[in-house]
This record gives sequence, C-alpha cells and structure tokens, in this order.
Amino acid sequence: MRKIIISGCCGHMGRVVADICANDPEIETAAGIDLLAQPMEGFPVFPTPAACTVEADAVIDFSHPAALGPLLELCAARRLPVVLATTGYSEEQLEQVRQAAQSIPIFRSANMSLGINVLMDLVRRAAALLGEDFDIEIEERHHRRKLDAPSGTALMLAEAAAGALPYEPSFVYDRHSVRRPRDRREIGMSSLRGGTIVGDHTVVFAGRDEVIELTHRAASREVFAAGAVKAAKFLAGVDAPGLYDMSHLIAR
Repeated sequence: MRKIIISGCCGHMGRVVADICANDPEIETAAGIDLLAQPMEGFPVFPTPAACTVEADAVIDFSHPAALGPLLELCAARRLPVVLATTGYSEEQLEQVRQAAQSIPIFRSANMSLGINVLMDLVRRAAALLGEDFDIEIEERHHRRKLDAPSGTALMLAEAAAGALPYEPSFVYDRHSVRRPRDRREIGMSSLRGGTIVGDHTVVFAGRDEVIELTHRAASREVFAAGAVKAAKFLAGVDAPGLYDMSHLIAR
C-alpha cells in the first residue's frame, strides 16, 4: 500500500483526492498539509510542509503556487516524489521545479485528465498535417473562481501544436487593443470565466471554407483528482530523479 501526503487537503480538489484515496485499497492518506489546518477524517493535517513529519511514499499537491518553495524543500530534504497538479506557476517557479527534479522525481502536468492528454496528441497530429494552411485558435472556459488565464491546459495545447508546425508561431492572448489582420503564424488563445464550468478546451483549425474543432469537456473535477492519484502511484515506484508527465504514465 502506498502512503500519500496531500498538499492543499482542505481545498476542494484536496478533498476530492482524499475521498478517492479513502476508497482505493492501494492508497492510504498518511497526512495532509494546508494553511487552514482544518481537521480531516482519517489523517492528521499540518499547517506547513516543515511541520509535517509523517512518513510517506509520495506527495500530491493541489494547493497554490505560493506554496511551491516550502513544498519542494520538504520533498528534496526527505527524497519524496511529488505530483504537482497546481497551475499558475511563474517562470521563476518553473525553474525551481526543474532544479528540484535533478534530485527527486517530479510529476508535473497542467491537466491530470487522460482525455486532455489524448487531445494533445490529436492536436499535434492535426497541426503537422494542416501546417500553414489552417489558422489555430484555442478557447478555454472555466469557473469564475479560476485565477490564471489562459489556463495551463490551453498553454499545453498551444505548445503541442507549435511543436508540430513547420514554423515557430507567436502566441497571442488578447486582440482587443490591436487593430490589424490576424498574422498567419499566430496561435490565439481566449479565456472565458463564469459559473461553475469545470474546464472546457477547444482547439480550432480554421482553413479556407472549412473548420476543424477538437474539444474536451470535463464534467467534474474528479477526473483531475483521479489522474493525480494514478500519477502518485506511478511516481511512488520511480527511483530516478527527473521531470515526468502524463506521457510517461500512459506509456507505462
């Protein structure tokens, strides 16, 4: 049985992860970390990573970008593999992740859904086949409480498309202040925030007289939590330091 520490356990996603672990005979939640330190059923909760002394096989993080530094310090000091499911990291923080991955296994994905990762593969194939003949636009929709825009998943999809194109595209996030025709070598991203939308992503390939749309819609946040738990199981059996993502999990 794998023992897991949940960082951000008092938040919505942390609670969903805890519920999944409670019903999985292969997983035990050993502890939680959360600034609120609210009592949780079945495991102790610590207010900071430094305060957590419980032994575990891996950490799942669904907290906040501001919590990254102390969490990486804990994981590096105790050689704990960590699944980073939090989004909105700065470039400086991403460099921290890359540095930490030299000493511990780190699984990072802006989206833990298996379906999104299949969509990424389809986007790569479409971009490679359609090349310069189709414009690429990405639309993402999320609930009103989401802080970052565009979403980390939209950026992942844009990078997937960009890597398959025969040219290096520029990313455009906002068009309202620019009065000019769309450049052929752009990938545009637009964001909608409202209601309780869990997460919708559509990649549009717009050509002459025809349009192709690839869409993924998440019906609940459980798909992301379930993916993070699968990633933790995978990472708990990994010995080599490095950066891992869904492609490694799928290929296992």
